[in-house]
Amino acid sequence: MAINSVKSNALEPTRSELRQFSLAGRLVRLLPVYGLVILTVLLAACFSLLLPTTFPTLLNARSIISDKSVIAILSLAAMIPMVTGKIDLTIGYGIVLWHMLAISLQEWYFVPWPLAVLVVLCLGALVGLFNGLLVEIAQIDSFIATLGTGTLLYAIAMAHSQGHQIMGALPDGFLAISGARFLGLPITGFYVLIVAFVLWVILEYTPVGRFLYAIGANPKAAELNGIPVRRYTVLAFVASGVLTAAAGVVLASRLRVGQASVGLEFLLPALVGVFLGSTTIKPGRFSVWGTMVGVAILAIGISGIQQLGGEFWVEPFFNGGTLVIAIAIAGYTQRRRVGSQRLAQAENPRRAESKGGNVR
Repeated sequence: MAINSVKSNALEPTRSELRQFSLAGRLVRLLPVYGLVILTVLLAACFSLLLPTTFPTLLNARSIISDKSVIAILSLAAMIPMVTGKIDLTIGYGIVLWHMLAISLQEWYFVPWPLAVLVVLCLGALVGLFNGLLVEIAQIDSFIATLGTGTLLYAIAMAHSQGHQIMGALPDGFLAISGARFLGLPITGFYVLIVAFVLWVILEYTPVGRFLYAIGANPKAAELNGIPVRRYTVLAFVASGVLTAAAGVVLASRLRVGQASVGLEFLLPALVGVFLGSTTIKPGRFSVWGTMVGVAILAIGISGIQQLGGEFWVEPFFNGGTLVIAIAIAGYTQRRRVGSQRLAQAENPRRAESKGGNVR
């Protein structure tokens, strides 16, 4: 299934549709919508029963939040262009350069850490702008354009480090970006919640969000309705670039060392989280909370399997298998959506004819 053909139309049943069914019928209708949410809860309960002394603990919760916060931010970054029907592969390559640059600016060029963070975020926005121009102005497929840009960023990262680690005595303020705690939990988890909440409000309750979803559903129809498709698609890439840079800053603060071999492993789980999210809550639509559920089930599943003694290859195997399943489910929901639309279009003329007959 091509990314550019993914439509942003949800398939969740409406309230009027649910009123037509009994309680059992409503549950059956809602199961595909919230099935992944229920599976996440059941998975957490299962591992808690199997590993009562290690899994349902505050220490494990802190570990999961700390380890997966970067992936969660990258998933949200990838989700924004996907809402418009595009893909941004630079999230996996950009974070390599950004986390190295956040450290090298401080250690090699003695830039104060707040300014170093600001520089990295601005550069992330510029890369997003460049990707958007390639896709919308140069009309290059988003997969090819962002893969090329990402490869360039990775090459720059390797040239910047010359194959060496970038390390030094980083200031406490910079280390606190990921090392601080709030309410007993890593502060990075609250970064994720804040970003997710802001994106949810924008996508669900503002004209910008409606425009982005309209572009993802049918860019030609959106343009005919007066929506500046190019402008909003470019803005989606810019937002993705900024969030990717922010994830790089968080990663640099957590690792305290920069190296070109770190970062690419985040690309696959970030994409898996987004695709899984498109199969739940609002099936057929890339959504914020769906993406969060996708990331959560990955985090819980991998943590539980590793604690059960899973080998080193379990995580990439789990991520790859889940991605295949998620894309298959997303493809099914898309075909189902198309079938539902065709059925509705076929029924509308019949209803009009019946009403006309009654009038006569």
